[in-house]
Amino acid sequence: MSGLNITDPGHLEASNLFYRDPALYDRVQTGSDSASTCRALVDRHRPDARTLLDLGCGTGRDLELLSQHFDCVGVELQPGLVDYARRTRPDLDIRLGDMCTIRLGHTVDVLTCLGNSLAYVHDNQEIQAVFRTFAAHARPGTLLVLCCPVAPIERDGPHETQVETGSGTAHVTIGYEWDLRAQINTTRRHWVFASGEETRDLIRRRVLGPRELELYASLAGFDVVQITDGTGAGALNGPVAYTVARYR
Repeated sequence: MSGLNITDPGHLEASNLFYRDPALYDRVQTGSDSASTCRALVDRHRPDARTLLDLGCGTGRDLELLSQHFDCVGVELQPGLVDYARRTRPDLDIRLGDMCTIRLGHTVDVLTCLGNSLAYVHDNQEIQAVFRTFAAHARPGTLLVLCCPVAPIERDGPHETQVETGSGTAHVTIGYEWDLRAQINTTRRHWVFASGEETRDLIRRRVLGPRELELYASLAGFDVVQITDGTGAGALNGPVAYTVARYR
């Protein structure tokens, strides 16, 4: 699995600036349409849904929006993100746990795994374990909405962008690497903050193609009903897709 393990929250935090600074992560993600896309998919495929479990809920940003429509529980591996979520969103039910192994002892109408959370699971057996967790909280008709990379990001050389941090603008240089054998897309970022401080981080995400996702889902008892990039168009045009599946 080449070093990064979903059961090692310390490694994840050390590798990604957003996990060390949840407030910055929340700020950068302002305006994300992930929760609204998820809600639209649930409305289309399970309009009667009332209960929702979000695995890999991070800071609870999406869960907060989804909780306006569903009775929600969130699960997150990293203690720092759980602490931040509980401080900033105290009305949410967010629990510390590993989505490879957690068992809450009940089923729900909707399971979600957003924000590329599954992409941090690199090993095939551990991916199967996550799908077993989905199945353990499902009953016939339960809907799974999963967002993860289905194709690598590849660019010729690094590119530069600006990020508003709340205390000035950071200049970020980003480069990508693609390891086809391991199906790992590596993102390297060099941050230069307005204060002059610099830091680097490295994010490694497993890419699962649509047919792979269909296979993992099927083995766990789910039938895929839609794979979409969230734009409403029929084709998949971006590296990230939403997979919607129903438990048999």
